[in-house]
Amino acid sequence: MAEYRREYWQGATYFFTQVTCDRQPWLCDDMARVALRQAIETVRRKRPFQIDAFVLLPDHFHCLWTLPENDGDFSTRMRLVKSHVTRAIGDRLNLETTITASRKARRERNLWQRRFWEHRVRDEQEFAAYCDYIHINPVKHGLCKSPTDWPWSSIHRFIRQGIYPPDWGQ
Repeated sequence: MAEYRREYWQGATYFFTQVTCDRQPWLCDDMARVALRQAIETVRRKRPFQIDAFVLLPDHFHCLWTLPENDGDFSTRMRLVKSHVTRAIGDRLNLETTITASRKARRERNLWQRRFWEHRVRDEQEFAAYCDYIHINPVKHGLCKSPTDWPWSSIHRFIRQGIYPPDWGQ
């Protein structure tokens, strides 16, 4: 069995990609968006973190999180977000996937890919590159022509705050 090692840096900023199980496209459904938002809010109340950038796509999401100075435990936060969503809507999604013996043994459902991808952001240049990647991602996947056409993205906040110009990515 593979051994996955993660580095936990207190107060660091991390880029994450979390994918749905079998890349099923349920994340942008109204019910899923509400459940994900509520899960994130619930987890942030108990285990604070800042969401620097975020994009929600049908079968995955990308985000940048900055953790508190004295805390580097991003894995628990992600696990709790996924668990809250699963408990809230798992039975109502009616996804057509099989639950493998491995998932059954671990008491896992069929909403999320087990693991997520993470990378610690090391400097401002890398932070900016990840923000750009997050915001252009709906265009990259052919979901819209312009990043501003995609409703579930922090690009709209970036434009309001003057971080990006209104025509960014066009």
